[in-house]
Amino acid sequence: MTYLYLAAAIIAEVIATSALNASNGFSESMPSTIAVIGYGIAFYCLALVLKTMPVGVAYAIWCGLGIVLIALVGYFAFGQVLDLAALAGIGLIVAGVVLISLFSDTLSKTH
Repeated sequence: MTYLYLAAAIIAEVIATSALNASNGFSESMPSTIAVIGYGIAFYCLALVLKTMPVGVAYAIWCGLGIVLIALVGYFAFGQVLDLAALAGIGLIVAGVVLISLFSDTLSKTH
């Protein structure tokens, strides 16, 4: 269940960040409302994750996958192009998330 909540937190954060970009500095009411609600859902789900997963690991996965997904949204939805250095950095983030998820003993330990 922990990973389901983590996935929900990541998806809600990506939706909220996308809406924040579309909110035009909180001047557009619908995207602004989606952003606030999305971040609320993201933090609630992340709080549930932290009951069973160490905060450092949960935050690393949440941020890492969120960065990758929001970069994809930026490219496909907003036409934002990433240069080679940005793509390499995102690749390193993905490698770090995979390394933590597959090989870290920290995930098997609870508070």
